Amino acid sequence: MGVFVLPSSAFGVLLPHFPVVSLGTPRGQFHLVLGSSSNRKRKNLLTGNWQCRPRIVAASNRDNSKDNVTDDEDGSLLGSYEMLEMKEDELVEARRALSEVKARQAALEKEREQLLEDFASSEAKQKEYVASVLHDKELAVSELESTKSLFHQKLQESVKEKFALESKLVLARQDAVELAVQVEKLAEVAFRQATSHILEDAKLRISAAETLAAESAFQIDEQIRKSTEGTIFSIIEESKDAINKALDVAENAIDEATQAVAVFTDAVNPIDVIASAQSENIKLQGAVSDLEAQLLVSESELDRLKLELQQAQVQANAAELRSSNAEKALLEFQELSRKKALEQEEEIRSLLEKIKKEAVERKKALSKAFKAELESIKAAVDASKEITCSRDNAYMRRCEALQRSLRTSESALKMWRQRAEMAQSLLLKERSEKEDDEDVIYIANGGRIDLLTDDDSQKWKLLSYGPRKEIPQWMARRIRSIRPKFPPRKTDISKALNSSFKSLELPKLDEVWSIAQEKLREGDMLTEHVIEKEVIEKKRKALERALQRKTVKWKRIPEETKIEPGTGTGREIVFQGFNWESWRRQWYQELAFKAADLSHSGITAVWLPPPTQSVAPQGYMPSDLYNLNSSYGSVEDLKSCIEEMHSQELLALGDIVLNHRCAHKQSPNGVWNIFGGKLAWGPEAIVCDDPNFQGRGNPSSGDIFHAAPNIDHSQHFVRKDVKEWLYWLRNDIGYDGWRLDFVRGFSGTFVKEYIEASNPAFAIGEYWDSMAYEHGNLCYNQDAHRQRIVNWINATGGTSSAFDVTTKGILHSALHDQYWRLIDPQGKPTGVMGWWPSRACTFLENHDTGSTQGHWPFPRDKLTQGYAYILTHPGTPVIFYDHFYEFGIRDVLTELIEARRRAGIHCRSSVKIYHANTEGYVAQVGNMLVIKLGHFDWNPSKENQLDGRWQKFIDKGADYQIWLRQ
Repeated sequence: MGVFVLPSSAFGVLLPHFPVVSLGTPRGQFHLVLGSSSNRKRKNLLTGNWQCRPRIVAASNRDNSKDNVTDDEDGSLLGSYEMLEMKEDELVEARRALSEVKARQAALEKEREQLLEDFASSEAKQKEYVASVLHDKELAVSELESTKSLFHQKLQESVKEKFALESKLVLARQDAVELAVQVEKLAEVAFRQATSHILEDAKLRISAAETLAAESAFQIDEQIRKSTEGTIFSIIEESKDAINKALDVAENAIDEATQAVAVFTDAVNPIDVIASAQSENIKLQGAVSDLEAQLLVSESELDRLKLELQQAQVQANAAELRSSNAEKALLEFQELSRKKALEQEEEIRSLLEKIKKEAVERKKALSKAFKAELESIKAAVDASKEITCSRDNAYMRRCEALQRSLRTSESALKMWRQRAEMAQSLLLKERSEKEDDEDVIYIANGGRIDLLTDDDSQKWKLLSYGPRKEIPQWMARRIRSIRPKFPPRKTDISKALNSSFKSLELPKLDEVWSIAQEKLREGDMLTEHVIEKEVIEKKRKALERALQRKTVKWKRIPEETKIEPGTGTGREIVFQGFNWESWRRQWYQELAFKAADLSHSGITAVWLPPPTQSVAPQGYMPSDLYNLNSSYGSVEDLKSCIEEMHSQELLALGDIVLNHRCAHKQSPNGVWNIFGGKLAWGPEAIVCDDPNFQGRGNPSSGDIFHAAPNIDHSQHFVRKDVKEWLYWLRNDIGYDGWRLDFVRGFSGTFVKEYIEASNPAFAIGEYWDSMAYEHGNLCYNQDAHRQRIVNWINATGGTSSAFDVTTKGILHSALHDQYWRLIDPQGKPTGVMGWWPSRACTFLENHDTGSTQGHWPFPRDKLTQGYAYILTHPGTPVIFYDHFYEFGIRDVLTELIEARRRAGIHCRSSVKIYHANTEGYVAQVGNMLVIKLGHFDWNPSKENQLDGRWQKFIDKGADYQIWLRQ
C-alpha cells in the first residue's frame, strides 16, 4: 500500500491532497477512484461554507475490479466516516486550500488568455506566411511566364533565322550553281582562247621559221650568185685585160718587128731590138703568171663559195627538219591540249558535283543541327514546363501542408480549450453531498491530468495523445529539440507544495511555427523545391548562353573567323598565365578566379602551364603524358579552369613538351630509357645520336636536349601516339591550342602533321636561337637570326606561329635611344614581324627570361615602352603574368589593349615608318593609329605625308604617345 497525490500540473493547479490507499504494485497509470455510479455518498467540495469530507479511496492500476476497495451497504464504512469527521480547523484549512485553488485558477485563466493571444498572433503570422508563399508563387509563376515568353521569343527568332538561313542557303546554292556554270563557260572560253592563241602562236612561229629559212636560203643563194658572178666577171675582165695586153704586146711586137725590120733594113742595130723584145717578153710572162695566180685565187674563192653553199643547203635542210618537228610538236601540243581540256572539263564537272554534294550535305547538316537545336530548345521548354508544374505541385503540397499544420494547431487549440473548460468545471462545479453514489475518475500520468469517461473512448485517446499522424524525421528532430519540459513526478505532498514549478515551460511560438526557418534536408519538400529552382536557373542560364553563342556564331563577321589552321583569327592577345614559381600553389584554382578579369581586360587567349606529370615541378620534364595530376592541381581542377576560361570566351592554350620525355625504368645496362604509363615506349623511341640514353631510333632531326631522352618523331608509332594524345587533350580535356616547347629539337614537318591532326585554334612554337653580336654589342643586321625562325615556320607549312625572339632582342637595345634599330633597309620592322607578321608572336618576357630565373630580363624602366610597341604593331602580342598582376602596370596594359581594339589592329596590319633615329620612332599602323616613341618633338600636324584628323588617345610624355584617327 502506498500514498500518492493527484497532481494537476497540466493546468498549473494543485488540488487538495487526500490520502489514497493503493493496493498492489503500481504499474503504468494510477487510477484514482473518486466516485462511481453506486449508491454510496459522494464527497462534497465546498466553496466558502461548503463542507469538505475527505475519504479514503483505494485505487489500483489493474483493470480487475476486485482490487478496488469500496464501502458496503451494511454500514461498515459509516463508522470510518464518523471517525474521519472533519474538525473546524480542517474546514479552515480546506477553505484556505480552496482559496489557493481559486487564485491558481485565476492564474490559469490569465495564462489561457495569454496562450489564446499568442495563438491568435501565430495564426496571423501563419496567414502572413501563407500570403508571402502565395506571393512568392505568383512571382515565380510570373518569372516562369517571362521565361516562357523569352523562350518562345528566342524560338521564334531561331525559327526566323532558320528560314532566313534556308533562304540564304537556297540563294547560295543557286549562286553556286550559277557560279559553277559561269566558271564552266569561262573555262571553256579560256580554253578556247588559250588553244587559239597557242595555235596561232605556233603557226606564226612555224611561218616565221619557214620565212626565215626561205630568206636565209635566198640570201645564201643571192650571196653565192653575187660572189660567183663577181668572181667570173672579174676573171673575165682580167682575162680581157690580159688578152688586150697580150694583143697590145703583140701589136707592139709587130710594130717593133716592123721597126726592127725597118731598122734592119735601115741598118739599125738588131741586138738592141732583141734585148728590148726579151724584156717585153719577160714582162709578158710576169703578167701571165700574175693572171694565173689570180685565177688560182679565184678558183679557191669559188671553192669556198661552193662550201658555203653546201653549208647553207645543210642549214636549210635543218630548218626544214625543225619546221617538220615544230609541226609534229604542234600536233602533239594540240592533242595534249585537247586531253587537258577534257581532263579540266572532267575536273570541273567533278568539282561541280562535289560542290553540289557538299551543298546538299551542308544543307542536311545545317537542317539536322537546327532540328537538333530546335529539339533541345523544345526539350528545354518542356523541361521548364515540367519543372514549373512540379514547382506548382510543390507549392500546392506546401500550402496543403501549411493548411494541415493550421488545422492541427486549431485542433490542438480546441483540445487545450476543452481541457481548460474541463478543469474549470472540475474545480468550480458544485457537488452535492447527497450524490455520494457518483464517483469521478482521474488519471495521473507523469504530470498530466486528463478526464477519462470511458477506457475505449476516442475522446480519451485524443486528449491523451493528441491528433497523431506520421511526421517526417526532420520534424521529429525539430520537435525533440524544442519539446516542452514537463515537471517530474511528485511522490510526496510536501515536495509538491514546496515545488517551484508553477506552469508548463512551453516553447516560443516562433520556434513552433517557423517552418520557413527549418534547415533544408534531403527528402524535405523545401529541399526539393529549392533544388528544382536551382536546376531551373541553371538550365535557363545554360540555354541563354547556348542561344547567345549560336547568335554570335551566326552573326560573326568574316574577320573574326579562323583564317588558317593554327593561326587563329588574327586578333588574339595571349596572356601567359603562370611564372616559374606558380607550381607552389593550387594554380588552376587561382587562375580560374582570374578568368573574368582577364576577359574584361581584353585578353582573348590564356597560355596555361604544362599539364602532365613531370619529374621537375614546373612541368617541363614530362613522364606519363596521360597523367594530368601535376604540381599545379588535379585533372578536375584543370578541367574546371578550362571550363571557366570557355565561359568567359577565352581560348585555353596548353604548354606541350614533345621533344623529350623522362623514362620510368632503367634498361639492363642501367640507362633510363624505358617509358611507362599508357605510352610504354622503349629505346626504339629515342634518337640514336642522343649521347646519354642509348637510343635505337633514327638520327635526330634537330638539336639534342641533354637533360632527358630525345624522342624520335620519325617513328610511325611515336607520331601515332602523339596525335592520339593531342586529340585527347583537345576533345576530352578541352584545350583550344598549343604552345610547343623546344621545337628546335625536331623537324617542323612533324609539327605540321601534329597540328593538322589536332586542328588547334592557335599554335605557337618556341624556336629559341642566339642573336648576332660584335664586340659585345648587338649587330644591326639580324636577318640571319629571323631567317632561321622563318625557315622553321616554313617547315610547318605555315600552320604554326613562332615567338619573335628577334624583336625582343632588338627592343633591348633600341629603346635606349637607338630607335634606328627598329627599321631595316627596306623600311620594314627588323624582327620576324617585318617579314611574316601573321606568324610572329611578339613578347617581352616569359617564365625563362624573367620571373625568378631571369635568364634574359627586359629592362624594367622600358617595360611600358616595350608593350606600347608590341601592342600597337602587327603580330600576336603576348603579355606576361608578372607584368600584369605584380609590376603595377596593369592599367597601362589595359589602356594599350583598348587602343589596339579601337584601331582595329590585327596580326596583318600594315606598318609605315616615318622616323627612326636616335631621338625617337614614329610609325603609322593600319589606317587608324599613329605611335611615337622617345623624346622626338613630333605630332601628326607636322607630318606632310600623313593626312586626316588625329586625336591623342594616350600621352606618356617622352615614353610614348598614341593618336587615333577621328
